[in-house]
Amino acid sequence: MVSTLTRILGTRHLDLAEDVVQEALIRALEQWPFRGIPENPTAWLIEVAKNRALDRLRRDASLASKRDDLLAAFPAVTAAGFEPAYPFQTHWLRDDQLAMMFLCCHPEIPEESRVALTLKTVGGFSVKEIARAFLSDEAAVAQRIVRAKRQIRERAIDLGVPVGAALLDRLDSVLGVLYLMFNEGYLSRGSGSGEDSHAPGLIREDVCNEALRLGLLLASYGATDLPKVHALLALFYFHSSRFASRVSAEGDLVALADQDRAKWDRSRIEQGLLHLTASAEGDEESDYHLEAAIASAHAVAADVASTDWGYITTLYESLFQRKATPVVALNRAIAIGYGRGPEAGLAALREIELHPSLANYYLLFASQAHFCELLSFRSEAAELYRAALACECAPAERRLLERRLDRVYPSSSAIPEKNL
Repeated sequence: MVSTLTRILGTRHLDLAEDVVQEALIRALEQWPFRGIPENPTAWLIEVAKNRALDRLRRDASLASKRDDLLAAFPAVTAAGFEPAYPFQTHWLRDDQLAMMFLCCHPEIPEESRVALTLKTVGGFSVKEIARAFLSDEAAVAQRIVRAKRQIRERAIDLGVPVGAALLDRLDSVLGVLYLMFNEGYLSRGSGSGEDSHAPGLIREDVCNEALRLGLLLASYGATDLPKVHALLALFYFHSSRFASRVSAEGDLVALADQDRAKWDRSRIEQGLLHLTASAEGDEESDYHLEAAIASAHAVAADVASTDWGYITTLYESLFQRKATPVVALNRAIAIGYGRGPEAGLAALREIELHPSLANYYLLFASQAHFCELLSFRSEAAELYRAALACECAPAERRLLERRLDRVYPSSSAIPEKNL
């Protein structure tokens, strides 16, 4: 809704588009609990947002010329459904969300601000969620978004979809947004309160599937039908194939080693392999190629024991050479632990444990605890699981950590002696 309204009203009025959509959502929260949910909630929200925008147009002379455009793009909606009209857009890209992504990824906007703005405007993520994705400070992310909006407004950056070299210049940023968008859906940590934009739940399949849809749209257009696009799609398909096995019937997180692989979606794995094959065309190798190859090694393995951890470790070594981020370093250390033994994994984790970005990252402590557990260092494992529980994590992740803590140090047992 925000993307379509911005296309109609112009980029100078991005804030207006966000405001009227927000007002529509607030009105729904006020009315639906008492009047019931409309037969077509989407159509209802669009109609309210359109009317709010029309009210603002009547009061603002500078927007008067946009009234006919707004009415043409948002015809009367019915319970049967709604599809935005494109009377003024002749470009190949008849998708406002993807068009908005290319706008937000304009080269005049600093790269980190581009991604943050796109996640906020197109993905609908809160500042808190975006900061978590970047392992960054919320205030810093908020400032990036404010500056990016100001640049769009002051420089009158156009929503028009770029072509040729300009299109390819923005593509990497767009792919980066889709990657983060999928990740947030794949491991959502919303609590349903405060700054989180969604209800509790570990997986937001709608967000993952939207990232997949937009990626497929990119692959369907000749100019962006590129190996790295297919590599990203392969990654999405491999990860989404595990949706049914990642969360138990009680809503608890299921670790990879404990997942029922019979529940993995074989058709999605096959699609992933097809896109991975398509990504091998040409000489280009991106981060997505390496991550998709890692995901494929998990997808085709019968179980954890038969997983080719040596191959995965080698891929992580290559990825770390390209992108030496704390999270890549952490995943590399975990792969080393499975491939070369828990002692080697602990040694690799010690090399990165002082990185500031990982100071409150529960997976660092949980990984150290797991390897200590495998070595029968019960006291150290218990201490590290407690450290992980002190970090921010999703309720389902917290329950998994609590179960593991109880496994190494049952609440009814005596405190174990520390292993020296």
